[in-house]
Amino acid sequence: MRSDAVPSWLFRRLLGLVYLFAFWSLARQVAGLIGHDGILPASEYMNQIREWVAGQQIGIDRFRLFPTLAWISTTDAFLTGLSIAGIVLSLLLILGVTPLAVLPLLWILYLSLSTVGQDFFTYQWDALLLETGFLAIFVAPVAWLDRLRDARPLPRLGKWLLLWLLFRLTVGSGAIKLASGDPTWRNLTALTFHYYTQPIPTPVAWYVQQLPLWFHKATTAAVIGLELFAPLLFVGPRRLRITACWLLVGLQAGIALTGNYAFFSLLSASLCVLLLDDRPFARFLPAPPALPAPPALPAPPAPPALRTSRVRRSLLIAVAILTLPVSIVNFGRSFRVQLSALNFAAPLVELTFPFHSSNTYGLFAVMTTTRPEIIVQGSEDGVEWKTYEFRYKAGDMNRRPPWVAPHQPRLDWQMWFAALGSYEGEPWFQRFCLKLLEGSPDVLALLERNPFPDRPPRYVRAELYQYEFGRDRWWTGKRLGSYSPVLSLSNARP
Repeated sequence: MRSDAVPSWLFRRLLGLVYLFAFWSLARQVAGLIGHDGILPASEYMNQIREWVAGQQIGIDRFRLFPTLAWISTTDAFLTGLSIAGIVLSLLLILGVTPLAVLPLLWILYLSLSTVGQDFFTYQWDALLLETGFLAIFVAPVAWLDRLRDARPLPRLGKWLLLWLLFRLTVGSGAIKLASGDPTWRNLTALTFHYYTQPIPTPVAWYVQQLPLWFHKATTAAVIGLELFAPLLFVGPRRLRITACWLLVGLQAGIALTGNYAFFSLLSASLCVLLLDDRPFARFLPAPPALPAPPALPAPPAPPALRTSRVRRSLLIAVAILTLPVSIVNFGRSFRVQLSALNFAAPLVELTFPFHSSNTYGLFAVMTTTRPEIIVQGSEDGVEWKTYEFRYKAGDMNRRPPWVAPHQPRLDWQMWFAALGSYEGEPWFQRFCLKLLEGSPDVLALLERNPFPDRPPRYVRAELYQYEFGRDRWWTGKRLGSYSPVLSLSNARP
């Protein structure tokens, strides 16, 4: 094995683990989110797409514009089957079984669900997984079984494309915080709000929130500094690359300890592993047996492995030509910069956009400084109201913030975004209320507690509260007003 074969082998296992968590999470909730009786049915969405492409007289290009296996079917069994197939393939990737065949299938399955996932698939880690998974296809080893003892380094170009992705992810996240003009980042007070205003905090976030102001300012500066400057070490000597790896892995560990961000931290850390080499793992590897020198033989014709290597190199060059200009344009957007010199890349941006093979990254460009929270209630008579309890989002003020990652409860996350907007501007939330009035079992399965187990309520309403971490209990809150009107089956259809 050459210098970075073990990190390459480990990267594939970590990517398989990320895929496993992602598909496992989806299998638990896909019916309630986009199933036939879900909040945003994929069947209705695909019917609208079919009508649109027919009206526009779009032929085979429809499969590029909407790349999904949902063209075949949108039944609950089919959508759940895609998730279960993803789980099985993820396990095969972790075990190292035919990665060159498994990786494209995993990417196609996740892209298919993302394409019909609508509002529930708008997260940066979904885009990051698709981009990472796409690049991983072109560096997969050609082997029936990807064993550690036979591991080989990633092709050099493929490795640098993956590190370029990590660079854009990290620097873009730091740059957009400053380029946004948000004063909380510039005066280093952003983390005084972040721990309780983020979508789903962990219990650790409550304790960190109690720390003094100087700590929050110091850690805010550290986050921005790490995101902007640690990636500059990627092109340095070995020690600097290893330092960058552990700094960024430490940053992701801090994010994972204080917030439930699905598989984002694990996926980011898996890219950081590519900054390492074999030396830290040498003690765990058996020494290769000493073999006698073979006798001199005439040079044989190019073996299949060499021909495969040439094909791979050609494919990687094509991928680089296709994606690098697009990624540079997207990277410029992190700085709020339009790169006019790359206007020629506009057709490439349009061509590749549906595949999410190159994306713009940057979480929390503008820090939310308050936490509006939607409390959904139902009633039989319009007088006595009972509260629907969600599994993970803030609700009961005496309930401890949960540990939920790497699972992502997408409904709970969307409730956080809905609270930042208005009822009229969130059609998916209107559909959610309608499903509560109809008593959809798949949607109710996404909740912790249904206060109407026998029959659905006649009325549903949403109240808006403002939440903060408490001192003697987990949460405190006060009512701000109504988020939605009182809804019934006669007026709830969006």
